[in-house]
Amino acid sequence: QAQLVESGGGLVQPGGSLRLSCTASGIHFNVFTMGWYRQAPGKQRELVANIDTTSRRKNYADSVRGRFIVSRDNVKKTVYLQMNNLEPEDTAVYYCNARLSAAAEIWGQGTQVTVSS
Repeated sequence: QAQLVESGGGLVQPGGSLRLSCTASGIHFNVFTMGWYRQAPGKQRELVANIDTTSRRKNYADSVRGRFIVSRDNVKKTVYLQMNNLEPEDTAVYYCNARLSAAAEIWGQGTQVTVSS
């Protein structure tokens, strides 16, 4: 069964760092574009970053460009999100996404990231 499992969330002070991981099972990981989304309370889910199958193309939301780095390891079937210089506005539930097409995508269960002093 296709599954994505996120880890690495938690509480961090402003200016701190966290690294999220998302490990896939039950899918041919190499053919999926992988993405990280987030949803803050009262807001719509938004794309944070995504990465293509070969890691050649990466896209970032304007709000995180220069602070977050997305990467993937196709052998480990894992995608990462390195988050640096975190701000309170980054507080949200972060979701991993595997997308093959509009009709074929999988979501993880989400991991909470809280940035607060």
